[in-house]
Amino acid sequence: MTAPVKLLYFAWLREKAGVGEEDVQPPVTVTTVAQLIDWLEAQGGGRAEAFADRKVVRVAVNQEYVSLNHPVTAGDEVAFFPPVTGG
Repeated sequence: MTAPVKLLYFAWLREKAGVGEEDVQPPVTVTTVAQLIDWLEAQGGGRAEAFADRKVVRVAVNQEYVSLNHPVTAGDEVAFFPPVTGG
């Protein structure tokens, strides 16, 4: 990837990751959301804890809900957040 990917963390994911947003430059081998999460976990800090249970992490790429197999490309905005609950 030549341009950074903008990451947004919400709610408890922000608390665990220790950051609300950041620009990252993953290697070219990172082409999907799942690979991006793998790479983020390997970077250390609170990210590994934030993504410890991926089943409860929701993802949006460029403001559209996506699966973990969704492609990620340079310049994308990727948001991570917990499931929305309410009545």
